[in-house]
Amino acid sequence: MKRICVFCGSRRGERPAFADSARELGQALAARDLELVFGGGHVGLMGVIADAVLDAGGRAIGVIPHALVERELMHPRVPDIRIVDSMHERKALMAELSDAFIAMPGGLGTLEEFFEALTWSQLGIHAKPVVLLNVGNYFDGLLSFVGKAAHEGFIRAEHESLILSAPSATEVMRQIESFSPPNTRRWTPRPTI
Repeated sequence: MKRICVFCGSRRGERPAFADSARELGQALAARDLELVFGGGHVGLMGVIADAVLDAGGRAIGVIPHALVERELMHPRVPDIRIVDSMHERKALMAELSDAFIAMPGGLGTLEEFFEALTWSQLGIHAKPVVLLNVGNYFDGLLSFVGKAAHEGFIRAEHESLILSAPSATEVMRQIESFSPPNTRRWTPRPTI
């Protein structure tokens, strides 16, 4: 394992615990000599985690579309910034570069990135860990909803188990380091005629 992709907010959120957790995760990545792959901005939690990685002597790769270079204020300290044409290219390159995915608190973009990585795992496009860093129970409602979708028959139990979750950076890293891809069946039942 060489690189970890972190999806997180371009805002810091209301609670100091979110930024504290981003710093902790950045330091944990650098301490393990794991390179950060992130959205390339210096604002919000993106900036906090990138700064933490760089301050601890680690390395980072930022991936940002042309349209967001000005809005997300491209991180000036990250020497490896990859500018792409679209959000689709951004996600594809981040996935290609990464050996695991962590979603921290964030908004719609973070959720969309997390669910795409999770769906790719469900479909067998990759067999990489996808973990929620559930700071202050931020993702409890999301996990409850996924459980409801499984209960209602829209998500198989083995696919629900693809979502890993932990409350701290230390525990997230432990889950990634001990990850073994689950043996999932075909994602949709074969049609009966």
